[in-house]
Amino acid sequence: MKSGYARVAMDAGDPATARDLFATLVTDRSRVPGADHPDTLTTRAFHAHCTGKAGDPASARDLFATLVTDSTRVLGPDHPDTLTNRGRHALWTGMAGDPARARDLFATLGTDSTRVLGPDHPDTLICRQNHADWTGEAGDPASARDLFAALVTDSTRILGADHTDTLDALKRHAECTGEAGDQASARDLFAALIAGRTRVLGPDHTDTLEARVSHAHCTGEAGDPAGARDLFATLVTDSARVYGTDHLHSLGARVVHAHWTGGAGDPVRARDLFATLVTDSTRILGADHPDTLTTRTGHAHATGHAGDPATARDLFTVLVTDNTRVFGAHHPDTLAARDWLMQWAQQATDNGRPRRFWAWRS
Repeated sequence: MKSGYARVAMDAGDPATARDLFATLVTDRSRVPGADHPDTLTTRAFHAHCTGKAGDPASARDLFATLVTDSTRVLGPDHPDTLTNRGRHALWTGMAGDPARARDLFATLGTDSTRVLGPDHPDTLICRQNHADWTGEAGDPASARDLFAALVTDSTRILGADHTDTLDALKRHAECTGEAGDQASARDLFAALIAGRTRVLGPDHTDTLEARVSHAHCTGEAGDPAGARDLFATLVTDSARVYGTDHLHSLGARVVHAHWTGGAGDPVRARDLFATLVTDSTRILGADHPDTLTTRTGHAHATGHAGDPATARDLFTVLVTDNTRVFGAHHPDTLAARDWLMQWAQQATDNGRPRRFWAWRS
């Protein structure tokens, strides 16, 4: 009965209640049928998992560390449950703030999973994906890129190109490729991801639209701002149709469309796009929302680049005041706004002679 209640709480999205119920159940099952009984070990795994989900990843890590020791002793090091608990221990180690240790734990687990379960077993593939993920989180995107590239190849062979896990691995391969500094290759990988997600999920699925956003970003970062502008223009239309004009995704697409419009050499059009966005963002999110303040930053920069540095200076003067009030005087956004204010003020006194500092995003 207690196990049923605990599982219901867990499935209902209440990990704190489930954690407490599983804790009681661990005590009861440690007494009968005993601490080393498989059911007790399973209950401890649920307790540790819910502990992490309830917001305490460090305790979850420690609970799984102890469970791995006991599972190894009771069931053996190669038992599937022992391997599963090792994976959970590695996961919560990373979630607790130690990505390098998580990477190393998953690397060792990948070797053992390959030996025990085989290289093509789904659990081995999942372990490899986690290893690649935490490699990237540990600050090595180039190695993560290479790990994901190999995983995409094997996942395509084993699961098929259209399997969800294959597409997820392709997404991470594209992301790590971009993070490793190769935006052109990342762009091409995201193009392949768009094709796969459109085929499997449909063109209007959230994941497909997300892939299109990443593809457009990489297109611009790879040196084609006009291409990025046009891709985001289409995304603005599709996002408004799928999500609604006032949805955050729609506003976000409009912000980046305005940015790349300026980057493609049309600051007047960018200024006008940002001006409309400031009005809409203020109405939808509020004047003090961080996204509204960021949009105002873009509008001020575009105004200056459109040939009016004095107005850009005045816009940043107000923005510095508002950022200070909302974020504090020493917040990075406030400090950046002050720096940009000084730059545009200087340019306004230089008779409007243009300088190039289009990077408005903080």
